[in-house]
Amino acid sequence: MPDSYRILLVDDDKDTREMMSVLLTLENSDYEVFSAADANEALTLMQTRKFDLYILDSLLPDMSGVELCARVRRFDKRSPILFYSGMLESNYIKNAKAAGANEYLVKPDDLGRLSATVEQYLN
Repeated sequence: MPDSYRILLVDDDKDTREMMSVLLTLENSDYEVFSAADANEALTLMQTRKFDLYILDSLLPDMSGVELCARVRRFDKRSPILFYSGMLESNYIKNAKAAGANEYLVKPDDLGRLSATVEQYLN
């Protein structure tokens, strides 16, 4: 087991990024959370770091979360990808899973499941 796990959180809402970062690091001190406000910022971070898990929003200002998920899967086929999104229509969920997502959690209803789901995939 590694000393710490790197998580990349991609969400265009600053408050959501901050809240989720605090929640995850309080839940487990072994989590190192990096955040990005859009897909391009996330892709830039991915060029310099390896991540153990990704948390994506469906709607990003520069591309869809599904497209970002598909791009991640081109170079990282192993690390889990979770969606945490307010888009709960079945076509969003189906498209996310087809692009390589492992889980799709719905904002804000599944916030209580977020930490447990992250822990499940990292341990």
